[in-house]
Amino acid sequence: MSRQYRNRSIAGRTVAVTGGARGIGRAIAAELSARGAAVVIGDIDSETASDTASALGLAGAFRLDVTDPASFAAFLDRTRDTVGPLDVLINNAGVMPLGLFTSEPDEITRRILDVNVYGVMLGTKIVLPHMLARGRGHCVNIASLAGENPTPGMATYCASKQAVLNFTDSMRREYRGRGVHFSAVLPTFTRTEMIAGTRAPFGLLAEPEDVARAIADLIARPRRRVTVTRSAGWLAAANKLTPRPIGEFMTRRLGIDHIFLEDVDQTARRTYDERLRRTR
Repeated sequence: MSRQYRNRSIAGRTVAVTGGARGIGRAIAAELSARGAAVVIGDIDSETASDTASALGLAGAFRLDVTDPASFAAFLDRTRDTVGPLDVLINNAGVMPLGLFTSEPDEITRRILDVNVYGVMLGTKIVLPHMLARGRGHCVNIASLAGENPTPGMATYCASKQAVLNFTDSMRREYRGRGVHFSAVLPTFTRTEMIAGTRAPFGLLAEPEDVARAIADLIARPRRRVTVTRSAGWLAAANKLTPRPIGEFMTRRLGIDHIFLEDVDQTARRTYDERLRRTR
């Protein structure tokens, strides 16, 4: 599929991106807007979202708490008022605290599940009747390769992303033939504030722009799942076919058992962790 065709198939689409103020969400908004889509972003940090929308020339930016049904419904209503009926909802908002599970405060465990799982389900539940009524639409859910690769130091996060994968597949089968597509995107470690203070293994680091391009191509040609990067996806697939003791030995050799535990630079993560506490 040529780039010219991909761009033409996205031009004129109306898209909402949750968690769009920074990181992967910002990169998605920039890529889709550059390809001619009318993009509205939502974020709990409304000030940064407005700054992002102004800098990128987006159609709009509104405050959004993905864990609050009233907030999500209002965001989607305002999006429709701004750009018209929604063609694509990208459930991107997510949080990734790190550390030992037994040291994780209950409110952090709940926050991860509320944002990463309930937020995806809630947005889908609100937008889906409108898409079904039109007979077309696309829900793109940002999962993670962590959802298929259990990782010490991020147990709750891994569980949340596995839930997103299964939810997305369930929706795809439940509404097959109704004109609405459901896709999951599985990025590897991506260079955003989420991985601040950590060291990604060689070959397992993506840029936000890599994820954004993959999503744009996915919207142009809907598929069930896409991994970013491809090489990280191949490694993850190969690991599934490897006997478990050997696979776990290799991940230990790569240092993955330590990356999100004792190897974390807590000072470098302070800004991210403090913002997460402020927005609970």
